[in-house]
Amino acid sequence: MIKEKLHKEPKAKSEDKKPIIEIRNLHKTFGKDNTVLKGVNLDLNKGEDLVVLGRSGSGKSVTIKCVVGLIEPDQGEIKVFGENVLNLKKSELNEIRVRIGFLFQSGALYDSMSVRENLAFTLTKHKRDLSAEEIENEVMEALENVGLADAIDKMPSELSGGMRKRIGLARTLILKPEIILYDEPTTGLDTITSREISELILDIKHKQKTSSIIITHDMACAKLTADRIVVLKDGVIHAEGTYEELEKDEDEWVRSFFE
Repeated sequence: MIKEKLHKEPKAKSEDKKPIIEIRNLHKTFGKDNTVLKGVNLDLNKGEDLVVLGRSGSGKSVTIKCVVGLIEPDQGEIKVFGENVLNLKKSELNEIRVRIGFLFQSGALYDSMSVRENLAFTLTKHKRDLSAEEIENEVMEALENVGLADAIDKMPSELSGGMRKRIGLARTLILKPEIILYDEPTTGLDTITSREISELILDIKHKQKTSSIIITHDMACAKLTADRIVVLKDGVIHAEGTYEELEKDEDEWVRSFFE
């Protein structure tokens, strides 16, 4: 277990174990005085499921949105696949984004499109050389991966909260991303459905060989999915370790997440 002090950077890794995402000294302020990130240093290793914990407003979602360019940080460096995404042209950033799946809290489905159309739209936008048959096969494969092939012709309004999450995940998976960023994947779901989504995250990791950052308040999800956990406090990484290590941490603030 590691306790990180303000602005302390993670230890350097050997080249053969270079992280797939490297975040250094990340700062972000909204408005005049709402400083959310004050120098976040964070690595995601290849093949790892990394859970990020923190109180509401601590900057968890802001951090991963900076990774894909949805939010522009005020200061810092973000390397993805070895490229500093903050210095890339829009076309270069889009090439990186195709390799990163982002699961929004709501699932972010298009309400006017069926499940089939939602998934097919993602494919046709990024892989224009696919035939209609190839698109159909890819859509079915993605739905089968989340156990919802029979929902292919349903509209989003016909789906439960858990089904919307699964379909959102299927749409994320259809481009076969190397990295998946999960923003509160179990929020608003009942206990049983939350566990099913957590188990699905694990299944995807093993089947697709993905690396993931999972933003969550759900400690059951964290316990089931995390290879490693980092805790955000006051705009920086405050603590790091496995679930078992942090659960026994002597820091009362860290332990409060586990009570």
